[in-house]
Amino acid sequence: MTQNHNHTIDTHPQEERNVTQSETILKVNNLKKHFPIKTGVLQRETGVVKAVDGAHFSVKKGETIGIVGESGCGKSTTGRTIIRLYEPTEGQIIYKGQDIAHLKEKEMRSTIRRDIQMIFQDPFASLNPRKTLGSILYEPFKVHKMYSHKEREERIGDLLETVGLDASFKSRYPHEFSGGQRQRIGIARALTTQPDLIIADEPVSALDVSIQAQIINLLEDLQDDLGLTYVFISHDLSVVRHIADRVGVMYLGNMMELASKEDLYAEPLHPYTRALLSAVPVPKRKGAEKREKIVLQGDLPSPSNPPTGCVFHTRCPEAMEECKKVVPVFEEKRQDHFVACHLYKKA
Repeated sequence: MTQNHNHTIDTHPQEERNVTQSETILKVNNLKKHFPIKTGVLQRETGVVKAVDGAHFSVKKGETIGIVGESGCGKSTTGRTIIRLYEPTEGQIIYKGQDIAHLKEKEMRSTIRRDIQMIFQDPFASLNPRKTLGSILYEPFKVHKMYSHKEREERIGDLLETVGLDASFKSRYPHEFSGGQRQRIGIARALTTQPDLIIADEPVSALDVSIQAQIINLLEDLQDDLGLTYVFISHDLSVVRHIADRVGVMYLGNMMELASKEDLYAEPLHPYTRALLSAVPVPKRKGAEKREKIVLQGDLPSPSNPPTGCVFHTRCPEAMEECKKVVPVFEEKRQDHFVACHLYKKA
């Protein structure tokens, strides 16, 4: 695989992956992550920020699930909590049949840390500026006691070539690379332990559009070659539509809708999802149907004091009296199409 992917986002043909009959590799049930608010000299807890307050989804082996939403909706916190960079407040994180939500760090390192890896949004901030590329990639092998020294060096060269970088680059430091190259390094580091599941947290948001396409195409190629499973977090619905098999929509820490990308983009059920999709720019074509833009009223409520009932009701154009009082259940309204909304009766 070379670095010269001169593609735009939609020029790399995406083949539909048949993941329907695959095993479920990850299941997240009612995941919550609350951060305490402490004030005063004694740092007493006076409240909590409900960054994630009810995430529900599952991921089948070999598929990509996209998680989208506005900034501050809790999608990145969800990813970091799944991989246990943040300790979950409540809920289950079931990986290959085992609930890892409350495992001790020693148990995590011996059983899970190799299997689940993360690609971070800012590749420069996530790379140690004092270490060479070779040292950065060598460290996971050392921590997990993988391979001999000679095999580690060979593996580093192979990883760099796999992500489109020259093996001779391993003596360079992170500041000597471009943003796109640094993200390739981040991907190579995630691949060191041969993981099954990768959490990709906004992996292309800081890159130019042409470089975004290269990284997206690289991730797809790696998924096909290595059988990887992705949780792909992004605020860009166009990118998610290209790479994801299913898409989950979050708002104020809650999962509002989850469906296949075909169903979600063609016929979104939740008013928030419809508003998000209406804001996506579309090219003007002669004879094309004009899309009505839905402008949400009001500001995003504070996660430290979310509204009662449905958290979206303060901005929802279709809110009813019930929405202000009763929390909607996140359930299947159509086949494989889940939504938390009082507008729909259970199928």
